[in-house]
Amino acid sequence: MTPTTPRIAIIGAGPGGLTCARVLQRNGVPVTVFEHDASAGARPQGGTLQLHLTTGQAALRAAGLHEEFAALARPEGQEVRLLDHTARVLFQYAPAPGAPGRPEIDRGELRRLLLDSLTPETVRWGSYLRTLHPLGDGRHRAEFDDGHTEAFDLVVGADGIWSRVRPMLSDATPRYTGVTFVESGFEDADARHPEVARLVGAGSMRAESASKALIARRNSRGRIRLYAAFRASQDWALEAGVRMTDTEAVRAVLLDRFAGWDERLLALLRDNDGGFANRPLFALPVPHTWTHTPGLTLLGDAAHLMPPFAGTGAGLAMLDGDELARALAGHGDPDEAVRAYEAALLPRAAEAAERAARGLAEALTPDAPRGSLRHLRARLR
Repeated sequence: MTPTTPRIAIIGAGPGGLTCARVLQRNGVPVTVFEHDASAGARPQGGTLQLHLTTGQAALRAAGLHEEFAALARPEGQEVRLLDHTARVLFQYAPAPGAPGRPEIDRGELRRLLLDSLTPETVRWGSYLRTLHPLGDGRHRAEFDDGHTEAFDLVVGADGIWSRVRPMLSDATPRYTGVTFVESGFEDADARHPEVARLVGAGSMRAESASKALIARRNSRGRIRLYAAFRASQDWALEAGVRMTDTEAVRAVLLDRFAGWDERLLALLRDNDGGFANRPLFALPVPHTWTHTPGLTLLGDAAHLMPPFAGTGAGLAMLDGDELARALAGHGDPDEAVRAYEAALLPRAAEAAERAARGLAEALTPDAPRGSLRHLRARLR
């Protein structure tokens, strides 16, 4: 490297930011990742991810990590079941043995894989970006919550839904989609909840009716995550007079919302382990664009937050990180590299966000599950 090597900061240690850091380092470009979490294990990383050949898997190949991913992934997780509220199976898909496709991996396992691939001390834990101060010539001074500051030639906003970098580029803010997920789960499901395990199968199960859905997905180590999805005010719990910490009160509200559904499906709400967590869905406007600003750019949810109904969000974030890193490594001018990256990113993100919005609209409709049935058949074609 030369004295003119740009100082690059990535804000956020999610899949996209870590992929970007890994590909940069693999190409000899130094980088620092700043993450709000106090440590890698400070909080659970969420459920499972389905990585497509042309997005997440392509990025892992560029990162030199595809073999390690394949050893951790669950090809059987591609199985999909669609049911109606009577528990009748309307659609089922299982991948052929050995066929390439979209295997699943837990978010936590993917994060560990990426973190372990980075040089020591690449990630600065417990670093929350407060603001950015323009210094001219595309340079910015990053001010962190603990008071320390550092100047960078390029700041990459990989900091998710409520990005601190995005407002420097765009006035857009995430909007509530009108759909809420209420998360719960089952531990050691095959042994402790065999009927639930059989209902869900090896991958994911979705039961839909009248603008509501129960979505269950296999994770590793016998865990099943459940999401009760419905259209409601963002303050639905307050309006129902319950607190999310009151497990039995929330359970009663959910059972009332899904009244009339088959008992095998209601068991998903009655017998879960632990409590419930509220997950309202937000999305950025479609298309979300910005005017190129030297020294700044976005990737992942910071750039194209969308509903999780196309199965592409994390994979797109990883592809973003890969393409940005390879552009920076291959261009003598970092600003031209970012321009080229954004020229490809913005139309691709808009197309994916439109698909995700359609998937959400078709999944939770009064005539559900007809829309999801059309969507699944078209996806497989």
